[in-house]
Amino acid sequence: MKHVKFFILFFALFSLSSHAIDEDKNPEEKGDIKSEIKKYIKHHLKDSHSFYLTSFTNDETGKKTYIELPMPVILYDNGFKFFMSSDFKHGKKVVVDNESFYRMNYDNNKIYKTDSQGTINISDEGKVLNEKPLDFSITKNIATILLVSVLMFFLFTSLAKSYKTNNGVSKGIGRFFEPIILYIRDDIAIPNIGLKKYKNYMSFLLTVFFFVWFLNMLGLTPLGVNVTGNIAVTFSLALLTFLITNLTANKNYWGHIFWMPGVPVLIKIVLAPIEFLGVFIKPFSLLIRLYANIQAGHIVLYSLIGLMFIFKAWIGSSLSFFLAFFIAIIEILVALLQAYIFTMLSALYFGFAVEDHSEAH
Repeated sequence: MKHVKFFILFFALFSLSSHAIDEDKNPEEKGDIKSEIKKYIKHHLKDSHSFYLTSFTNDETGKKTYIELPMPVILYDNGFKFFMSSDFKHGKKVVVDNESFYRMNYDNNKIYKTDSQGTINISDEGKVLNEKPLDFSITKNIATILLVSVLMFFLFTSLAKSYKTNNGVSKGIGRFFEPIILYIRDDIAIPNIGLKKYKNYMSFLLTVFFFVWFLNMLGLTPLGVNVTGNIAVTFSLALLTFLITNLTANKNYWGHIFWMPGVPVLIKIVLAPIEFLGVFIKPFSLLIRLYANIQAGHIVLYSLIGLMFIFKAWIGSSLSFFLAFFIAIIEILVALLQAYIFTMLSALYFGFAVEDHSEAH
């Protein structure tokens, strides 16, 4: 595993160093190294229309070459427009489609309508004033989600078939995932939801655990994806937990929220709005926890890598390298831990929703 992480870190270092060297070749157009590192980190945290790896500049011609995997751009503007993101040349060229002009703003990775000169109008507050077409493009986050979805489908379909053909015994890679599945069932679902109703939620719990885990692990690769560091993704996952919790809740759950039994009437009146807010606060804490931890991990890791190019000395750069390597190892644990926490809390909320208090009494 350490060899894999070394390769990942080396690739990230190579990508950042290539970027920094390229920027230094045009000092009149670029900022200082600290500004470029900040810009690089912000760009990495955002979704984009391509899988960018690195770039280099030809010393003789001065032409900059990008090494990336472009993604299809799908726009709706008086009809659908189809082309590849590489046509934008990282925001340097205008794409013409049926007498309409489009340009990508590299700072925020958004596509805007423009003129033949590629004019981007910016207000005093820094907002882009150009009209923006409806964007249905396959970005790198969407492509990663689709990749993980397909991977999970074939992985667990094959695991289910191995159970069927081998009398309940897994084989191949399924032997690695089987203990994890059993752990989620025996140590997360059953204790929190109960033996009677845990099966109703197992499909969701297994899906969300492996979905978040695989996305977190892919975020540590040189592909530069940051899916679970996108608040829209974590919001969608938390929304599913919120809907499942409240749509499957029994009357005891709602009774304890709006009119808590065994409590004086005046206290009930005070507690009711607080408990009702808790219905929304709990899934909100889910989305913020996952988003903030993954986002912070990426920022810290890339900041430590960037310090190597600021120090430019054996002591400072070496220290930054080992710190970045140490944080990268920790991020492997964080990737698994955040998937576990999201699944555990979701199961806990489901348990609150279906708990039968009459049986307890």
